[in-house]
Amino acid sequence: MNQGNRDWGINTIKTRKQHACYGMGLGIIVLDDAYPGFPGDVRNASAFPYPIQYDIAKGVDNYTLVWEEDKSPCREPIKQSARRLEKMGCRAIAAECGYFAYFQKDVAGYVDIPVFMSSLLQVPFIQQVIGPQKTVGIVCAQKRFLTDTHLQNVGIDLNSNFIIAGALDEYGCPEFTNLWDPEQRPERPQAHYDKAEKDMIRVCTEVCKAHPDIGALMLECTGMQPFARAIQREVDLPVFSWGTLLDYAYSVVAHRDYYGHV
Repeated sequence: MNQGNRDWGINTIKTRKQHACYGMGLGIIVLDDAYPGFPGDVRNASAFPYPIQYDIAKGVDNYTLVWEEDKSPCREPIKQSARRLEKMGCRAIAAECGYFAYFQKDVAGYVDIPVFMSSLLQVPFIQQVIGPQKTVGIVCAQKRFLTDTHLQNVGIDLNSNFIIAGALDEYGCPEFTNLWDPEQRPERPQAHYDKAEKDMIRVCTEVCKAHPDIGALMLECTGMQPFARAIQREVDLPVFSWGTLLDYAYSVVAHRDYYGHV
């Protein structure tokens, strides 16, 4: 965030689309669920260098968004959450879970600001970056719940170069189960950073060994990106996450100035 002198290009101010607040950054739709997030997790604002405003999608929790087959009850609360964030003055809308991909088109068609509902929006871009001979390794929370609809709604060609691995349901991540599995987590969810990091390094290393043609990893889940750097040290590949998407989202709605010399 720029902490220098004021922007001398700002002289006259005027109301922007009936927005209530100004100098805002990203509006994040979060689940109506109580669980903690390490710095880097989307629901932990402390690690991000730009303003973040949260809004809870009322009644939309991990179970209704991810586990329930009929997701239609989630649609209206999510749209209304996006509208509240827009009215507040946020410059773009994002969400905290990759499975919000299901509603990318609904929200993008409902508000007048850019919408980044899922980390998976990056997959078509990654495919162009690494070329057609390499594969995007999508590491998601639970593969069984990531449907064709989720993928198609963020522009992923189902016949293109990607594979999906489920960290919880295929490889086992007890620390993540403690946070996000509504059937197993304790009343007060908790997790240990060191154990979670070891889990994620193990999962991603095994995925890359099983698919040696992987050219980049896509970490779908909000809770995975705190460990992205540690994962990258082990697999030595480009790693995309919610963090890379949020940084990009903010950069396109609040472009930075350039200061230097010739």
